[in-house]
Amino acid sequence: MGILTQISILVLLFEANVLGQDFDLDPDTEPPLVKLPTFSYSVDSGLYYGQYVQYPYECASECFCPPSYPFAMHCDNRNLKIIPNVPHHIRHLYLQFNSIEAVSESSFVNATSLTEINLSHNKIKSSAVDQGVFAKMKNLLKLHLEYNNLENVPAPLPSTLQRLSLGFNQISKLTADAMQNLLNLTMLDLCNNKLTDSAFKGKILLRMKSLMQINLCNNKMKSMPSDLPASLMQLSLENNLISSIPVEYFKKTPNLMSLRVSYNKLQEVPYKVFNLSSLMELNLGHNKLTKAFFIPRSLEHLYLDHNEFVDLNVSLMCPSVDYATPNLLTYIRIDQNKLKDQLNNFVYTCFPRIQNIYYGEQKVVQHYIAPPVYEPVLPRFSEIVPLVPASDPVLVEKEYTYTYTESWYN
Repeated sequence: MGILTQISILVLLFEANVLGQDFDLDPDTEPPLVKLPTFSYSVDSGLYYGQYVQYPYECASECFCPPSYPFAMHCDNRNLKIIPNVPHHIRHLYLQFNSIEAVSESSFVNATSLTEINLSHNKIKSSAVDQGVFAKMKNLLKLHLEYNNLENVPAPLPSTLQRLSLGFNQISKLTADAMQNLLNLTMLDLCNNKLTDSAFKGKILLRMKSLMQINLCNNKMKSMPSDLPASLMQLSLENNLISSIPVEYFKKTPNLMSLRVSYNKLQEVPYKVFNLSSLMELNLGHNKLTKAFFIPRSLEHLYLDHNEFVDLNVSLMCPSVDYATPNLLTYIRIDQNKLKDQLNNFVYTCFPRIQNIYYGEQKVVQHYIAPPVYEPVLPRFSEIVPLVPASDPVLVEKEYTYTYTESWYN
């Protein structure tokens, strides 16, 4: 055994002896306590202790506030007729599906933290809403007032508001004092009201610089709403009385991505009125259109069902083909028209990404001459009763639907 090996063994034995020896501790001596730092600070009337939060569980007796999230107060579907007092810490207030008739300022005296209020499906009238009751809520982001009996938009509203739902009411006008502060509003729902063209005079909508979506379906409008903001991305106008679209109507809304004008009275649209670089969805179903129009490259879904197309000229829809930047159209719906044949095969060249062309049933018009109706005439000198036409022959137009064979589906 070499000298180096003997030295290594001695070193290992020495270390084992040092590490393995016992240290005698006085049994009467307690081990020292290690004190970890703690902290606390107030946030929204609650106290943080380490990673835990303690909040006061104050909640209206008529409602329920989940212990896991005490910021929400659920008062929905409880047959309430008045709004209970809202505690200071509540951020989300749910009062839908009740019988509430008024919005009183006294219910919100302490409600300074509210970010969302849902008062839909109640019986609220405009005359029973206290003046400026919502304007004092400086943190309010969402306000739901659909399915009530409002005749006007509550005024004024807080400038912090981002989403405002007023559908299914009796609103017939939009006042400047109600809409002027909505600079941060991104979504406005006014479907199923009584709005006419006069409601949008005075550049009511143009002032909403952040508006991205506006729903105006099921109203009484005869023309497209005027002065839309450039920020708009979705416009819904279904089920109105609109009969035309101005040539340069969308010039001031270059960011529009979705346009829905179904169930109106359109008979023709300007050829390049939809030439928008961002448009992805276009719904023109249930109108009286007969002529094709230009399809922008960005469009992906096109709805032309329930119109009066006899022939859909693909060359007009796509006058040129650019293989470097092809059209993005993937779906066309053209059922319930008067098409006599499927679209030209050029549709697959012009729209190489097309996945489905839905032809469905087509309206077929059949013309024929109705046979004359004869009526007997009393004879004068003979017993033979002659029959003479009661009216001239009439060209009759009969319309029925026809379902194309499977070869029509792509």
